[in-house]
Amino acid sequence: MGIYQLTGRVQHYVWGGKDYLPALLGIKKETEQYYAEWWLGAHVSAPSMLEMEGEAISLLEFLAKNPTALGEKSVSKFGTELPYLLKILDVAKPLSIQLHPTKKQAEVGFAQENAQGVALTDPTRTYKDNNHKPEMMIALSDFWLLHGFKTKAAMLATLNARPSLQPLAAKLAQQAIHAFYADIMQADQAQLAQWLLPIIDENQAKYAANQLEPTNPDYWVLYTMEAMAISPSKLDAGLVCFYLFNIVHLREGEGIFQDAGIPHAYLRGQNIELMACSDNVIRGGLTPKHVDIQALLAIIDCREVVPEIIPVAPTQQAYITYQTPAQDFSLSRFRYQVGQTQSCEAQSAQILLVMKGKVTLSQGTTVLALQQGQSAFIESETKYDITGLEDGYCVIAALP
Repeated sequence: MGIYQLTGRVQHYVWGGKDYLPALLGIKKETEQYYAEWWLGAHVSAPSMLEMEGEAISLLEFLAKNPTALGEKSVSKFGTELPYLLKILDVAKPLSIQLHPTKKQAEVGFAQENAQGVALTDPTRTYKDNNHKPEMMIALSDFWLLHGFKTKAAMLATLNARPSLQPLAAKLAQQAIHAFYADIMQADQAQLAQWLLPIIDENQAKYAANQLEPTNPDYWVLYTMEAMAISPSKLDAGLVCFYLFNIVHLREGEGIFQDAGIPHAYLRGQNIELMACSDNVIRGGLTPKHVDIQALLAIIDCREVVPEIIPVAPTQQAYITYQTPAQDFSLSRFRYQVGQTQSCEAQSAQILLVMKGKVTLSQGTTVLALQQGQSAFIESETKYDITGLEDGYCVIAALP
């Protein structure tokens, strides 16, 4: 039982912003560098570093030597690996349309690619590990994303409202969503041009004059083409998905849960993300990275989705846990004021991240002072106190 200061790892993906994460984390900003994600966890590709007796040790290495730190429930269900990964994201440009496999699909896909001798670092590799990746997010700003297929009725209305997409509406009326989507994802340039160029031509001036609302899919087609430098002569089938998927606007503090197979794409904003510990991403367009349409079609969940928004946590409640169906993780928020103390007991391994203000964590004779952007790893069955030194809040990742 114990508490340790923990330092995460930055991921410099080109869709990231340049200022948000350095400011939040208090880290030195390099010129012309992208700061996309901050990872806190024990994923093999970027494990966090734990401070132990003045030495830095990888959390991966620490857990290999101290599996009891995870707690009995965690070990019996997930083995000797930390089952979740906590992240902060700064989405300056849209991410690829993507989905994540079920546990079974990940195990089969990972084993197949291993048997084929595809290196883990190979850019054409689809499965980086054998785990599923359900995920939840809480918005830290106005946040826009795509999430799941709209209802068929809503898709038909959207397509019929645009003359160049009316042939698609007629097609959808006759087809199941999966077959319809498969045809779109395999369409050639001539077909994509027929559908999209009239919309692009009609809306270019309105977009430039800021006259399109982000609730309008036409806005996101033009925004994405600009942000990702997509040429009208080399269109991406993923652009059609703005007319098929739910465009979701989350306000600061609201969230959403994304299950296996649900197609989604983060478009703009900052968020806290908590997921099963996996980096398995099957992409469906809007990316220079490897897109495997057959792998995508094999696991995509084409059910009609009405987005369920996780509401803003009530300010009058100091400690709350966000509700999701996830078995691998749960996220809590503790809002504190100066001098306020909350007594906690970790039922499983926890990662605590200070989002605002300053706190002390104390367990027996161990006291950690943490400020905004700093974090701690807390072993299972540890009783500890959080005391506010400056008003603010922290988030805590754990098992449900």
